[in-house]
Amino acid sequence: MGGRAFAQAVPNSRKQLSERQQEFVDLAFGMFIHYNIPTYMEDDWADPDASPAIFNPKKLNTDQWAAAAKSANMSYGCLTTKHHSGFAIWDTKTTPYNVMNSPLKKDVVREYVNSFRKAGLGVMLYYSILDTHHKLRQGHITPAHIQFVKDQLTELLTNYGKIEALIIDGWDAPWSRISYDTVPFEEIYRLIKTLQPECLVTDLNSAKYPGDFLFYSDIKSYEQNAGQHISKENNKLPAMSCLPLQANWFWKSSFPQTPVKDADKLVNDNLVPFNSAYCNFMLNVAPNRDGLIDENALAALKRMGELYKRPAHLPKVPVATAPIISSNLAKKCAVNGSWSNDMWLMDFAVDDDYGTNWLSHPSVKQPWLEFDLGSEKAFNTVVITENSPNVSAYSIEYFSGGKWYPLLNGSQRERIKVNRFDRVWGSKIRFNMKDFRKAPEIAEFGVYNERR
Repeated sequence: MGGRAFAQAVPNSRKQLSERQQEFVDLAFGMFIHYNIPTYMEDDWADPDASPAIFNPKKLNTDQWAAAAKSANMSYGCLTTKHHSGFAIWDTKTTPYNVMNSPLKKDVVREYVNSFRKAGLGVMLYYSILDTHHKLRQGHITPAHIQFVKDQLTELLTNYGKIEALIIDGWDAPWSRISYDTVPFEEIYRLIKTLQPECLVTDLNSAKYPGDFLFYSDIKSYEQNAGQHISKENNKLPAMSCLPLQANWFWKSSFPQTPVKDADKLVNDNLVPFNSAYCNFMLNVAPNRDGLIDENALAALKRMGELYKRPAHLPKVPVATAPIISSNLAKKCAVNGSWSNDMWLMDFAVDDDYGTNWLSHPSVKQPWLEFDLGSEKAFNTVVITENSPNVSAYSIEYFSGGKWYPLLNGSQRERIKVNRFDRVWGSKIRFNMKDFRKAPEIAEFGVYNERR
């Protein structure tokens, strides 16, 4: 192994992260509930200036939602507290753009958590970082926006009891362009763990990262509508796969007359095989504009409950290495290296795209890459992601005060090589590949200064 191994400590942690990950997988099946101001429009991405006056359910009944989840043998729910257009469906003090200024004038998050807990179901919450109403989007983000996110999450994690997991969206996605640096992931992650040490953090957009390591998420997520599909045969990480029962995430006026997805297929093609692959299945059910679940959705959920019983014992999840939650200091830095093959230049190793690679020329016997951080910086973690497992022996050096120093020798054979060590300061890092089966292909090289 390269370097000294470290567990990543979390402030005030009670249960080990691996224990919480197992508990999440053991929940097996839950109800995603997309209910927010887009429910009252024909678009899933609502007008950011839509009036709170349109949020006007006449028969809101969260007990019905909980009963529907129970009928399907689900074990928890997850409600969209705020979607991308910024409307908050809880009694927040952070913005007037919230449900208390709608005709309903009722805290929907409070209603939901009370109903689901009364029914013996776990409670999770969804929260969008992207917020077009408050201009929390690329090119507009200020320190006040970051504090706004922290204040909203503090309300959600302080006022509603135990939250099993927080499902985050709109971060580090090509359509949001809000990076983990612009809104600092590690700061937000640490805040969540300080407020609720056992709350799992799942970023839906971390799916862009390889499926064999946890980057920016405690749970690996797969959004099927976005073309993200778990490998039922090869997955080794605690995972979640989500899919809507209807055509859209939020309710549309066509839903009562449109067939929902086939219950038998959902159980046999998703739920059962996922449970055997360390994966929790989250099925989205969209309440209508009255605040009720439609009859066709209720019938499908009841049918799923007839077909599916949660297994008494689910497979034990392999213990995963602590996730990366810090900013990558090497992202898009200047790179030098040995001869590349064709057009696959050194820059591809730090372009924040795991679908591109630096490819060594086959004639080079001792390939190397050198990363210039621009100035001396502290770091204590290096992660090397190959295109496929290949390099079996390597060394890492760092440049400080005008001299090169050896840092570690590694012999990891995994595709993703995580090296954690005592903190050092350096302005450059050199990666020397010593033993490999074929010309090395490096998808990404990450350098991190983790808080421990």
